[in-house]
Amino acid sequence: MDSDVAVGVKRGSDELNMYSSSPNALTANGSDSKKQRLEESPPSRVLHIRKLPNEVSETEVIALGLPFGKVTNILMLKGKNQAFLELGTEEAAMTMVNYYTAVTPQVRNTPVFIQYSNHKELKTDSALNQRAQAVLQAVSAVQDGSSPSSDPGVLDLAPPPSPVLRIIIDNMFYPVTLDVLQQIFSKFGTVMKIITFTKNNQFQALLQFSDPVNAQQAKLSLDGQNIYNSCCTLRIDFSKLVNLNVKYNNDKSRDYTRPDLPTGDGESANKDHSLLGTPSGALASYSSGGGYSSSLSLSQGGGAISPLSAAAAAAAAAGRVALSGSGVSGVLLASNLNEEMVTPQSLFTLFGVYGDVQRVKILYNKKDSALIQLSDGNQAQLAMSHLNGQKVFGKVMRVTLSKHQTVALPREGLDDQLLTKDFSGSPLHRFKKPGSKNFQNIFPPSATLHLSNVRDAVGEDDLRLLFSNSGGTVKAFKFFQDRKMALIQMTSVEEAIQTLMELHNYDMGGNHHLKVSFSKSTI
Repeated sequence: MDSDVAVGVKRGSDELNMYSSSPNALTANGSDSKKQRLEESPPSRVLHIRKLPNEVSETEVIALGLPFGKVTNILMLKGKNQAFLELGTEEAAMTMVNYYTAVTPQVRNTPVFIQYSNHKELKTDSALNQRAQAVLQAVSAVQDGSSPSSDPGVLDLAPPPSPVLRIIIDNMFYPVTLDVLQQIFSKFGTVMKIITFTKNNQFQALLQFSDPVNAQQAKLSLDGQNIYNSCCTLRIDFSKLVNLNVKYNNDKSRDYTRPDLPTGDGESANKDHSLLGTPSGALASYSSGGGYSSSLSLSQGGGAISPLSAAAAAAAAAGRVALSGSGVSGVLLASNLNEEMVTPQSLFTLFGVYGDVQRVKILYNKKDSALIQLSDGNQAQLAMSHLNGQKVFGKVMRVTLSKHQTVALPREGLDDQLLTKDFSGSPLHRFKKPGSKNFQNIFPPSATLHLSNVRDAVGEDDLRLLFSNSGGTVKAFKFFQDRKMALIQMTSVEEAIQTLMELHNYDMGGNHHLKVSFSKSTI
């Protein structure tokens, strides 16, 4: 084993007294005296990390330091929820500490505290911790570009086969853009080209580094990590391709070595990044899924690692996506409504396609406007991006973020017109359960509706009649093989919106309530 790589359990009780809060600790929790404490604390290439979540792995701790340079040692104090991380140079450690002063470091969605250690190096007994030794040996080999040890206790890493990574985004509850991927992966080396596309109902990307070693380092560090807290999980493999052929520079594909490339016909005039489609670059065979068919679901996994949180924050600052905790209100203002037709219940059903609606208030003095409160700012942003500008009951609805943080309920007996309704305890919330299949069916309003929970005795004619009687014209119909689900196509998006509001949760008898959502498909 290399002399500069050692992992294990620290010896000597005198070296374990750093777990208590130090007066010169540099913490990433927004303290006012942060700068002062940084000046008081002498820099060291050994960092002390506190308040780690239970059962945290060595890989997750190493991932905190990996973007900043070579990690040469790690010591886990699992009983105290702490760790010591040794970087190759003091400069790398200072860069890491300075970075995490501005960006709160998180492991498994839990803020952790990072400070300089009083020790200049870690002295460890590597024989006592084979797993940590294997992880760090593998990381070190990748960073050096060399082959790792053939010792049986050490991870076996083959030489990187390609500079091109294939990236699949699982649990994609929030949009992921080409720019976000570039920010995340560029921490590990020069990103030359990216192509994004949809295949097998999942958003995917091909990303080419300038060097295969950088690709391997990124894969080792990022595979299984979340871009945003608890969702958008990266699944990373090496591609069989060794070079990408990018024809256009736009929001679906990019060649950073050739800024002169045209945008191409594939660039959509609609810049809404929540609609992730097929690539306008090369490799058409990868995009057989086609259409706006990104897979959207919510993971119960841990939080995003901090470099990714930073990239996400940068994307949010650019106005592309909302992040929880970014101060975005969960309350929307919908205006230009048809006041003769709209009700709190119909708005609950429509906005409930994109989030769990808690309260709806139709304004007393302006009944063509309503406040809709969703569970959080992310859901509000998602609903706004999909519903603003849609025609509802013959009028083009406008949806904006409200300045209100909550929707106030009227005092008992004062709401005689029933303009305000509290839905916080509703059993109809689609997204209350993490990992629910409903997350996979979030699509823009479309003329085609997806029906589920269809009762056995109900046939095509029954459903056509039901939807026709709701004020629309059924253009096409198709049962799924099990006949518990179906697609039904109305003549317009407006008709589909109207029938969804009226018929979602329709009681079909026998304890079967019809579930209706927008579909990405056509019949």
